[in-house]
Amino acid sequence: MESGNDTQISKFLLLGLTEDPKLQPLIFGIFLSMYLISVFGNLLIILAVSSDSHLHTPMYCFLSNLSFVDICFTSTTIPKMLWDIQTQCKVITYEGCLTQIYFYILFGGLDDLLLSVMAYDRFVAICHPLHYMSAMNPGLYRLLVLLSWIMMAMYSLLHSLMVLRLSFCPDLEIPHFFCELNQVVQLASSDTFLHNLVMCFAALLMSIGPFSGILYSYSKIFACIHGISPAQGKYKAFSTCVPHLSAVLLFCCTVLGVYVSSSATHNSHSSAIASVMYTVIIPMLNPFIYSLRNKDIKSALRRFYLMPGSLCFLDK
Repeated sequence: MESGNDTQISKFLLLGLTEDPKLQPLIFGIFLSMYLISVFGNLLIILAVSSDSHLHTPMYCFLSNLSFVDICFTSTTIPKMLWDIQTQCKVITYEGCLTQIYFYILFGGLDDLLLSVMAYDRFVAICHPLHYMSAMNPGLYRLLVLLSWIMMAMYSLLHSLMVLRLSFCPDLEIPHFFCELNQVVQLASSDTFLHNLVMCFAALLMSIGPFSGILYSYSKIFACIHGISPAQGKYKAFSTCVPHLSAVLLFCCTVLGVYVSSSATHNSHSSAIASVMYTVIIPMLNPFIYSLRNKDIKSALRRFYLMPGSLCFLDK
């Protein structure tokens, strides 16, 4: 069959996490709760950073961008899933599927790039504290964020255009709760060798770069912390990295585990369930990781609401 989009195709069917009707209300309630917590928690981080001039530093500006990306990331898949459960309609149009693929890759990749940029920020802050404000100036901060968006926009566009070259039969079923790229490619009726080659090569480049940056930054950070003589100084320096390092380990290990397990088992249903971890749970946990042990964020939230007693539970 020649490459190109099949004119007959108009929709896909998203099978979701389970077809058991008795479990649908439970899944709807759980995912709605997690989605609302994720959106509300990340929105609080954005409001706290934007409303407090003390937090207008590169570290918190990067964190604000990460929270915005997490909101967009979860909003790419979960609302559609909740709508499908509520209406008992599993249909997604071809155009809607392509759009979901594009934004899913865009915001998922931005998560990775922003975590890499934040690792560099921690490296400069700990290893070169006297030059931090000059090195991480507003111009560089904006440039790093802009480059991250441009790179991922081009990367997402590449995959979307490659999917456009594929041909599909009508009314195909996707064993997932969203249009996951690998699942869609496997359903193609045309040759996918070129797409798989490009996809693997591009994914390799986009994963090696951020991961290498994180490894380099933290190798320098640990070496610098090791050279600090007072134990209290070591603890203070390391404590500034704990939230970011926790987020990095959670995100990278989860994504790696999902794709390794799915490649080993070739079980689409298991892959769909495992992908819930990095599409829903991690964006929901990030606000807690960055705020519960961060006095600056908690103080900003108190000042934002002008009710010091309303967030007393954060001190417990």
